Amino acid sequence: MNRNLFSGSMVALLSLALLAAAGALHAEPMSESKPFAEKFLLLQLSDGEEEKQNKVLSVAANLLEYYGPDAIDIEITTFGPGVRLLYADNSRRERISSLMAQGIRFSVCMNTINTIERDTGNRPALHPESIPVDVGVAHILDEVEAGYVLVRP
Repeated sequence: MNRNLFSGSMVALLSLALLAAAGALHAEPMSESKPFAEKFLLLQLSDGEEEKQNKVLSVAANLLEYYGPDAIDIEITTFGPGVRLLYADNSRRERISSLMAQGIRFSVCMNTINTIERDTGNRPALHPESIPVDVGVAHILDEVEAGYVLVRP
């Protein structure tokens, strides 16, 4: 009788495991824009130096080339002095637009932009395809909780 109870328990456990696996296979993709992505990367840029901007753009381009545009989902989130990357007159605008065309998203902290406007009286013009987020660091926290890996080159 114990053996039948054990067998029944094993069948029940195996059934639950198979249901869980089937549910995982039919789960929503983590990124709607990249439904087949296997890697999810969030690059942080909080520095305004040209060298840092170039490094972040190079990391994104290298990973896109290494994994292929469908296999990796990359977002670059800027805040603080890092928002300068997404100024409309940034000398890297063509490079940024090219990366955007390949599926890389660029988000900009509107809290920083509002502070710049308040302090200087001028609101900087931003790259038209940049994605505004209320608070850059909060956005980073949310994306990390959703499964993105955070890297700060």
